[in-house]
Amino acid sequence: MKKEQYTLIKERALTYFEKAGIVLTSEEKENLEVADFGLDMIEEIGLQICVYINTDRVCAKEMVLFPKQTCPEHMHISSYGKEGKEETFRCRFGKVYLYVEGDGELDCISGINPPTKTTVYHEIILLPGQQYTLMPNTKHWFQAGSEGAVISEFSTTSTDETDVFTDERIVRTPVVE
Repeated sequence: MKKEQYTLIKERALTYFEKAGIVLTSEEKENLEVADFGLDMIEEIGLQICVYINTDRVCAKEMVLFPKQTCPEHMHISSYGKEGKEETFRCRFGKVYLYVEGDGELDCISGINPPTKTTVYHEIILLPGQQYTLMPNTKHWFQAGSEGAVISEFSTTSTDETDVFTDERIVRTPVVE
């Protein structure tokens, strides 16, 4: 991703935090991550992330999804001698379509099937104030509704670099040119 685009996406993400009433420090704003997952389709596939804390025991993040933007299907596996990440998503603004393992068919989902490989379609819809907890090693993907979404994540240690994505084209660590 080009530096100019990265900067514009960060600025746009900050407007969503404002809509949700989430106050970030100057340092948090500066360190906001834009993940395009190596596909150069940021409007369709991407995630904007503010990490508050990530220790060897806990992690807290705020995430922005633009309208219809999707975080691609993945799971958090055991790594560094620790069990995979347990995480709770809490919707702060907008609508989130969360897809996890379980009953569900592609032709019955409310969201849009993204241009990446997906295999799980059990749908959970989160509105502001609602939350859902994912256990380790659970395949999942999530997408914002038509107005975008802000999601708080509370979890055990995050080791995003070890996430396993269903679509082998995904590159988790952003590359900014």
